[in-house]
Amino acid sequence: MRDDELSAKDRERMRAERDALKAELSQRVEQVENLSRELAETNSGVVALYAELDDKAEQLREASELKSRFLSYMSHEFRTPLGSIRSLTRILLDRLDGPLTPEQEKQIGFIQSSAQELSEMVNDLLDLAKIEAGRISISPAWFELVDLFAALRGMFKPILHNPQVVLVFEEPVGIPRAFSDDRKIGQILRNFISNALKFTRRGEVRVSAESHDPGWVKFAVADTGIGIAPEHLDALFRDFVQVESKIHRRVQGVGLGLALSKRLAELLGGSVGVVSELGRGSIFHATLPIHFTPDEAPQTAPRARLKDA
Repeated sequence: MRDDELSAKDRERMRAERDALKAELSQRVEQVENLSRELAETNSGVVALYAELDDKAEQLREASELKSRFLSYMSHEFRTPLGSIRSLTRILLDRLDGPLTPEQEKQIGFIQSSAQELSEMVNDLLDLAKIEAGRISISPAWFELVDLFAALRGMFKPILHNPQVVLVFEEPVGIPRAFSDDRKIGQILRNFISNALKFTRRGEVRVSAESHDPGWVKFAVADTGIGIAPEHLDALFRDFVQVESKIHRRVQGVGLGLALSKRLAELLGGSVGVVSELGRGSIFHATLPIHFTPDEAPQTAPRARLKDA
């Protein structure tokens, strides 16, 4: 009799446990069904979001291509009248049409200088458009850094108008012959030097090159100019960015030179950077492989220290 009572209790306990398990299982099934519905809704939302992102990406690609075509077209269209202006000012300054008064020569010199600056901006715009469209090519060849510096020295000599600023090219020492696109490197350095000369009212702009780890060379353009505040450094190499200050607003430009230098350095397998301090000057540098190969990965150049002004 006792065994029958225990057996009945066991059966009752088992029945209760079974009912509890059924209830729990039913609850879990309901939870899974709810999660499945939520997951299906989420998936539908994700699919819709991806479709919208694809549409936006396509619109951005079309806008980017349109911008590149516009910049390329306008750059070509601007070149013809600018070339005419520069030629005419050259004729006038050479006195081919007769003598000039000192004031006339001064004013024509201003026209020539402005046309030259605008021509450089147009060339920068065209180069940026080519890079974004993937139509710019790298033409590596063997060259000596001494020859590159000599060409830059000769290029800037006629346009150094401020007697209080000296442009110094340090002789490259211990750097082997380079295999890269010397025109693109020269363009990077021209932009750095032009930028330094604009914002240096007295002192010097010093151009140098030194070995930087095996197989790399670091070009630097250091000036004793006005310097740049730390909060503006990150934006310097973006397209159409200029530092907001009274002195910077007085200098002509559209903020393309540094952005173009960054793109060119990356195409050559390297990188650019800047170290600056307000009132002490700036050092713009480009670190590039001595021997260019198409698959060179861009490297981050280490920070340099400011020289004592």
